[in-house]
Amino acid sequence: MAGPTQDFWQQRFTSGQTPWDRGAPHPQLQNWLSEGLIQAGQTVLVPGCGQGHELLSLGKAGAHALGLDYTPAAVELARLRISQAGLASAHARVEQADVLAWNAPQPLDRVYEQTCLCALHPDHWRAYADQLHAWLKPGGLLLALFMQARRDNAGQGFVEGPPYHGDIQAMRALFSSDRWDWPAPPYPAQAHAQGWYELAVVLTRR
Repeated sequence: MAGPTQDFWQQRFTSGQTPWDRGAPHPQLQNWLSEGLIQAGQTVLVPGCGQGHELLSLGKAGAHALGLDYTPAAVELARLRISQAGLASAHARVEQADVLAWNAPQPLDRVYEQTCLCALHPDHWRAYADQLHAWLKPGGLLLALFMQARRDNAGQGFVEGPPYHGDIQAMRALFSSDRWDWPAPPYPAQAHAQGWYELAVVLTRR
């Protein structure tokens, strides 16, 4: 498999080398909650959920939040956070799973995509985009934060990551207009402590 392995991620979570982790939910999630894009009772998937900060916010807002991660240490940490928060499993839970193989038991209302796409090697993006489309019900929303982490070597054709750079033109090709409705730009930018930023884009599944 191209890109980081399960052992790569396991070592980082067990050693605490997770510089991408804000230690709190992403601020854009609260914006989307405030805008009413996620409602109580809706089923929301968080692929690559890591330590589960967003699961807590979603569960407390009354959503049915399910996190996926294929790293055992991340799953353990997320489950511990959910337990400490006293959230019922109906509102926040985590499964250990490979997002490229996992099947949704029923069509989902929302997918919150923050850290999964940029953690996958671009060789797997097409398969992952197909999964996102298959998971969502028609009219469902993909709440995406596309990581802008372009490296200098990109001009020579090097593909470096994680996180992998989500060029907006590449995202338009990956999430094509025959399958997704795109909002008009400009898109809100959320700064990251590592010097990168993310573009917040809400796509509607056709």
